[in-house]
Amino acid sequence: MIKFLDLNKINSKYEDEFSSRFKAFLKSGYYIKGSEVNQFEQSFATYCGTKHCIGVANGLDALTLIFKGYIELGKLNVGDEVMVPANTYIATMLSILNSGLKPVFIEPDNETFNISPSEIQKHIKPSVKAILVVHLYGQLANMSEINAIAKTNNLLVIEDAAQAHGAVSISEEKKAGNLSDASGFSFYPTKNLGALGDAGAVTTNDKELAACIKLLHNYGSSKKYVNEKIGINSRLDELQASFLNIKLRDLDQDNEKRREIAKQYLKRINNPKITLPFYDGSHNHVFHVFVIRVEGRSHFTSYLEQNEIGYLIHYPIAPHLQKALLPYKSLYLPITEAIHDTVVSIPLSPVMTTVEIETIINALNLY
Repeated sequence: MIKFLDLNKINSKYEDEFSSRFKAFLKSGYYIKGSEVNQFEQSFATYCGTKHCIGVANGLDALTLIFKGYIELGKLNVGDEVMVPANTYIATMLSILNSGLKPVFIEPDNETFNISPSEIQKHIKPSVKAILVVHLYGQLANMSEINAIAKTNNLLVIEDAAQAHGAVSISEEKKAGNLSDASGFSFYPTKNLGALGDAGAVTTNDKELAACIKLLHNYGSSKKYVNEKIGINSRLDELQASFLNIKLRDLDQDNEKRREIAKQYLKRINNPKITLPFYDGSHNHVFHVFVIRVEGRSHFTSYLEQNEIGYLIHYPIAPHLQKALLPYKSLYLPITEAIHDTVVSIPLSPVMTTVEIETIINALNLY
């Protein structure tokens, strides 16, 4: 059986270092907001090219804290509207709703699956104050065009970079996390840079926002027992930070392995029943997942199961059709719904063997 993602294999090469760091962590007696968190915040800010990085508990909190920070600073107000791609994971919408803001669902580009700049243009109105961009599946959205639209219309731009660690914009010559006013990252174990539990971060060049989020994510406090704002507890765990510090050094190398496998798939999978993803060949894609499209998805996934090939569906139900977002059920979003009805993610990771890659290519060509 070819696993969709073998996390045990991905993390096995770090086992000795993980054990060593855990022993040091245990003996230190310092388990919250210690030196490992400080080191990771500095290292990840440097990696992304930003002035600030704040470690938080998870990716959803990262985005929520950005919005709450902007509300505290008066750059957003409760009830303001935020444009968001309609075909993302529901957590992206939850960050908006949990902050007292309102999502405006935007159709994606049918080729890249990312939010469409032309659709953004159609939804500009006085009540919209920000654009939340998702670099879906690891491919950067068209940030130069989106940022130009935002600048013209005085809109904030926030990146959901949960799937795009290390992706590089050639036109901007910057990495994901440094292509907007602020960015939220997830380090969930399956991500390209994955912890061994929940973890996340905010990156930004905005000194005021960074200072505000540092308060908000720690009970609204900068000094113990002195609370300046109504905050939450969303801190990056010291132990997870230590694991991330180890794995960060290999991120670019692992991303390159992902690209090489993706290039093989794109070159060698040739089946009219299967639509392969768009890729321009640059470093703007880190292939967090390799997503194909097929009509009659259940028949195709049964075929994969028969051939012992793992898969996942990112994502089977469009967010506006989820029970949790019932008020948005009547939205007309045909591109989004078609994407959610036809996508299948096939195995792609930096630890795949040549035999596994060959098996997948041959199986898809024979479908």
